Amino acid sequence: MTDDRLNKDLDRMLTPLDEALDARARKFAAPGLALLFLVAVVLFANAVVQDDIPLRFFVIAAGVIGGYMALNIGANDVANNMGPAVGGRALTMTAALIIAAICEAAGAVLAGGDVVSTISKGIIAPPQADNTLDFVLMMMAALLSAAMWIHLATFFNAPVSTTHSIVGGVLGAGVTAAGFQIVNWGTMSAIAASWVVSPVLGGVIAASMLGLIKWTVLFREDRVEAARRWVPFFIAIMVGVFAAYMSQKGFKRIWHPSGATVAAVSVASFFAAWAISIPWIRMRARQIENKRKQVTSLFDLPLILSAGLLSFAHGANDVANAVGPLAAIVSVATPGALGGVATEVGIPFWVLLIGSTGIAAGLALFGPRLIQTVGKKITRMDMVRAYCVALAAGITVLIASALGLPVSSTHIAIGGIFGVGFLREFLINRNIKRSTVIGNKEPKPANWPGKLNKTPEQALKRARKREKRRLVRRRHMYGIAAAWVITVPAAGLLAGGIYLCFRLVFE
Repeated sequence: MTDDRLNKDLDRMLTPLDEALDARARKFAAPGLALLFLVAVVLFANAVVQDDIPLRFFVIAAGVIGGYMALNIGANDVANNMGPAVGGRALTMTAALIIAAICEAAGAVLAGGDVVSTISKGIIAPPQADNTLDFVLMMMAALLSAAMWIHLATFFNAPVSTTHSIVGGVLGAGVTAAGFQIVNWGTMSAIAASWVVSPVLGGVIAASMLGLIKWTVLFREDRVEAARRWVPFFIAIMVGVFAAYMSQKGFKRIWHPSGATVAAVSVASFFAAWAISIPWIRMRARQIENKRKQVTSLFDLPLILSAGLLSFAHGANDVANAVGPLAAIVSVATPGALGGVATEVGIPFWVLLIGSTGIAAGLALFGPRLIQTVGKKITRMDMVRAYCVALAAGITVLIASALGLPVSSTHIAIGGIFGVGFLREFLINRNIKRSTVIGNKEPKPANWPGKLNKTPEQALKRARKREKRRLVRRRHMYGIAAAWVITVPAAGLLAGGIYLCFRLVFE
């Protein structure tokens, strides 16, 4: 009896220690696995890079930096596609990680293309290639600075644009190497404009779609009947938009359809989805009650599909941010290429493999934290709100492409989340004011959000309490906005410093 009691006491004393050790082990597991991935990249690059390449050491080193950049892209950027779906509870975290990893890798390998620009977004003029080593050092500095900045942003739970990070890195290294005359200021102005255009357009479209769904379905007395009529239409809109999105964005590196072809694919997909979803929604509607949560569950499948397609398109396009400078370095270091820097270069398969594997690994190891921030901490999500954010991402990219505006998928997604959050704030605050004025003297629509108060004093008290809560957390909003504004200059300054250090060491 004494021994049993002693064992129980020991278990009680050791349990907190065991839990603390487990938590500490989990804390160091992800960085340890990331380090193993980079070691594997060193061994892999050493095996595939030819021995007769004059700058072989720099190619292998650039491969490691490219792998580090890919890890950070997976940790930071993919959250924008999966965060709303996880926050809306259409996907569990595990399911989101699996779907995103598969779709990101598939997009990078299948549709990542075989050609990439050596100078990201044309931000600087290609240098005269009379000094190949100088160009290699410039690209390595740009890549490393962008990776370090994204790493820092991820640590502080700030979703930032990886494209803007690499643009800032190339800009800073280029200016440090050759001066301000190398900068393409027209492109820089367009990128700066996208800091405002991307989130505002994404937020307006997401809020508009949420308002339309609220007034056609969620604010109706018979939500189920309204859902039977309208949800197939909303599903068809999403399918049509994403058919055009994938035609223009997802496969743009391997397929170049005309505008008429894209429009035809989009319209055909819209009507096909409408016809298919009508009986499917009617069948599901028979099994749900006239409750908001159950009605919003009708949007689960299109939301999951859209998240997968966004991840596929992201892998196809943003893998270039990880391997573009690396591919440029491989190009100029290849025998016969010295003395010439091409505007576009081919991507060797081993380079593409490092990028795609790194994105998937970064997502699995470090992605959950930022997915939680995007999906839950900025504002509360459900399936309808997440659907509106995903749809806004597709529509905004199509509009921007038609107008020739450079936009950031990160800025669009976060702008969409802010948009639906601020619309909810507006509706609730308006209803609170209405309740404060009328009290119980006038009837209210059955499904209008919020409850009437017994007295104006109670209404005023509730209003003040609601104002303190605010549905969009300002702390996250201000932090993310600040990170967006300083991304290009921060990455640029960091790249300039790294480039100077490289010059001191290798020249």
